[in-house]
Amino acid sequence: MDFITVSRAVNPAEADLAKSFLEANGFFVNLKSEDEAISFGYGSPIGGVQIQVPEDQAESARTLLQTQNPPSS
Repeated sequence: MDFITVSRAVNPAEADLAKSFLEANGFFVNLKSEDEAISFGYGSPIGGVQIQVPEDQAESARTLLQTQNPPSS
């Protein structure tokens, strides 16, 4: 199964919130670089924590995340 990054979080806490939100809506979620962030003392790893879903769920997950966090104008 190939995973696609649909969003990035600046720290593990933010990534966990997004993961919980996606999982509650039926998505399978993988957090990439979370261990690196924890080893930095909950700081931000280079590139942030990547929030990933299976490739066939990527577009739907991006749309759902945008409804939760609309872009600033």
